[in-house]
Amino acid sequence: MDKEMLFSPAAIAARVKELGQTISADYQGRELLLVGILNGAFIFAADLARQITVPLKVDFVRAASYGQGSSTSGRVRLSKDVELPLAGRHVLLVEDIVDSGLTLARLRDLFLAREVASLRVCALIDKQQRRLVEVPVDYPGFLVERGFLVGYGLDYAEQYRQYPAIYRVREERLAK
Repeated sequence: MDKEMLFSPAAIAARVKELGQTISADYQGRELLLVGILNGAFIFAADLARQITVPLKVDFVRAASYGQGSSTSGRVRLSKDVELPLAGRHVLLVEDIVDSGLTLARLRDLFLAREVASLRVCALIDKQQRRLVEVPVDYPGFLVERGFLVGYGLDYAEQYRQYPAIYRVREERLAK
């Protein structure tokens, strides 16, 4: 695969540590419910949770609008809901990448309807190139303008998540 490293493992670790410190300061004195969005955010959510110093519970939701391709289907499918109750909790949604914004917008609406005390978003990658719906990213890891990314949980057709760095790949090469 033809790829260009954008963020090294060391750069990712440093940024995750910074995010954890900021989130910990913002939630001082409160318990946080970190909700990772599967599958892509599982590595980031685990590393971020280890950097957060306030009381913390972790849950996961699985939602996607991509399927096996490199562009959104336009439909958000929820295949696993959270198991912990959300009402009255301070919730941090943790996403691998905010691209079209469709998945995050759907989850925000769903969680807000469950009467959370607060809802913020932490995304490893905030990429606005293909944004279809404006959604707030309260804690962005890295801003990326363009390109298809893999590694550190980011995938193409469920492959390449295991790379410890984040790479930009040429989409025309993915199909081959």
